[in-house]
Amino acid sequence: MTIELGRLGRLVLAGTALALTPMLASAADYTFRLAHVTSDKEPLHQAMQEFVKNVEDRTEGRVDIQIFANAQLGSNPEVFEQVRAGAPIITISDPGYLSDFVADFGVLGGPYLMEDPRDFQKIVDSDLYAGMKDRLRDESGLELLALNWLFGSRHMLSDKEISNPDDTAGMTFRTPPNIMWVETFDAMGARPTQVAWGEVYSALSAGVVEGAEAPLPSIYGAKLHETKKVISLTGHFKGFTGLMMNSDVFAGMPQDIQDIINEEAVKTGAFMTDLMLGSQEEWIAKLEAEGVTFNRDVDIGAFQAATADVYTKFPDWSEGLYDQVRSILDN
Repeated sequence: MTIELGRLGRLVLAGTALALTPMLASAADYTFRLAHVTSDKEPLHQAMQEFVKNVEDRTEGRVDIQIFANAQLGSNPEVFEQVRAGAPIITISDPGYLSDFVADFGVLGGPYLMEDPRDFQKIVDSDLYAGMKDRLRDESGLELLALNWLFGSRHMLSDKEISNPDDTAGMTFRTPPNIMWVETFDAMGARPTQVAWGEVYSALSAGVVEGAEAPLPSIYGAKLHETKKVISLTGHFKGFTGLMMNSDVFAGMPQDIQDIINEEAVKTGAFMTDLMLGSQEEWIAKLEAEGVTFNRDVDIGAFQAATADVYTKFPDWSEGLYDQVRSILDN
């Protein structure tokens, strides 16, 4: 524990020092690092390249952004702490992490929230979302640039076909340290076990967990299919992510640059959503070519029924929050 805290402290101090030191080596007015923990072969990385190119083009070189994939700057919690400390870092975030600061974000990461991922834009365009962003800025010092990047529908990887909640009963499933995941897999009758993403491969190989779940590109990028050969297309979460940075660092830039970064973050969300929705069969083909068997015979209705009560498990949410989200999505 002492070693881990020491490493985190060094990362935070390093990030803070960079935030306070003029970027003399660059001709740009503002230089940022863009961090994520996934493979540089995944669609997320491609979307980040699109974001970087468009921001640099529109600011005519005044903003320089370098991408760091594969957890080069640390794990998600380590990078988040650097951002909060004022480091010049833009990173990805999701409703699970954001809910640590504004609990209401958690509802956006719930099971079977929507059938069509494009409906998530209704949430992003709502007053509810705008209010949550304002609270996040005020209460945590984080500027949420976008949250409309479709990370993908999440599916289950194991040694057997999973077609209904009876098949997950008693299984040890990897989850991230996120209460929504824990509650969801508990509702399915599984035994959720929290494992960091970078340790999932070894956890599956060693039998620490019997199954894992992720979007297909992430399964492929992390080579999880080398450990288990059956993927069941449960689509239990439609995962969205986006970009965030330190709110004071963001506010310290001229308004025109703030506007460009905001606009391009949202535009890239549409780019990544199109990318993900148009490539599922391609990822299936890639995985099948490496020996994976896909189970498409999944009783989605049974999984929906089993997880419906998950939305009642969060007393810190605003009263009537889920009903409000349902109303936005259904209209």
